[in-house]
Amino acid sequence: MAKAKELKQDVLGIEIEAIEQQPKELKMEKLTIYDLPGVGAATAEKLESAGFRDMMSVAVATIGDLAETAGVSEAVARKMINAARDSMKMGFESGVDVLKRRATVLKLSTGSPAFDTLLGGGFETGCITECFGEFGCGKTQIGHTLSANVLKSDPEACVVYIDTENTFRPERLIQLAKGVGLDPDDALARIMVARAFNSDHQMLLTEKVESLIHEQKKKVKLVVIDSLTSHFRAEFTGRGTLAERQQKLNRHMHALAKIASTFNLCVYVTNQVMAKPDQFFGDPTQAIGGHVVGHASTFRIYLRKGRKGTRVAKLIDAPNLPDGEVVFEVQEDGLHDAA
Repeated sequence: MAKAKELKQDVLGIEIEAIEQQPKELKMEKLTIYDLPGVGAATAEKLESAGFRDMMSVAVATIGDLAETAGVSEAVARKMINAARDSMKMGFESGVDVLKRRATVLKLSTGSPAFDTLLGGGFETGCITECFGEFGCGKTQIGHTLSANVLKSDPEACVVYIDTENTFRPERLIQLAKGVGLDPDDALARIMVARAFNSDHQMLLTEKVESLIHEQKKKVKLVVIDSLTSHFRAEFTGRGTLAERQQKLNRHMHALAKIASTFNLCVYVTNQVMAKPDQFFGDPTQAIGGHVVGHASTFRIYLRKGRKGTRVAKLIDAPNLPDGEVVFEVQEDGLHDAA
């Protein structure tokens, strides 16, 4: 009888243990940064202020960045990252899953049917699209036009416009808003504009986009940076500073790619160009930023001036679209196909 009683208690013990473990497994799916090992209230506050607000941001962080941000040792940072990764599915997924996720991608219209067709329906969310070209080729006009069209497409949408060259004009946005049938006052109220005065300020404003979404509950669908490389080009001069400039620019591009992917928004950046003096044939125009900007941008469009006031947009890099070009016009109410 004694053995039977012990066996019964053991079986019950196993059942009780299984029941006790179940809530822990369920809890793992709902972990927050406060549940990470070595994270108290003060550390959690430091992480949140630096943009580490969820488990995914911690899981993909580097040990050095996390240790510096949270003020902990590398051993503790490693434990935090491992715990975050263990609580999430960080492995592979099938092509079917990727296709389903691609179904959430939005296409932002330029207003020109030919331009939209060139881009497979418009500017994609979830990635970076770069337009580069000389002055007066329409880079800023596209930024203003995209802003008005996004605000028109969704009455709750907001646009973040980071201005590095003092090119944002509310008067132009009013014209475009009227052109798409949008109330100008409503349009101006839903576009968040910030003037960046140096490269550090520009990078800081990029980080502030997350706080706009999380803390102020803004539905940001478009981030415009006009222009991307202006401050980097001015602050880092000479070949001796080239490596430092490219590393800093690379961090900036990765931060932009992260917010584009995390929040399914479109990042549109304009880029300056330079002339290659050693090119004797063909177009000597080349974008600033080198391969760092080229690799980080999902879509790259080269803009140039056409005949009789038209502009030419040439798609030179896209993961799923063929190269091509279109001619369009910039009019008072927006972009239109060339006549």
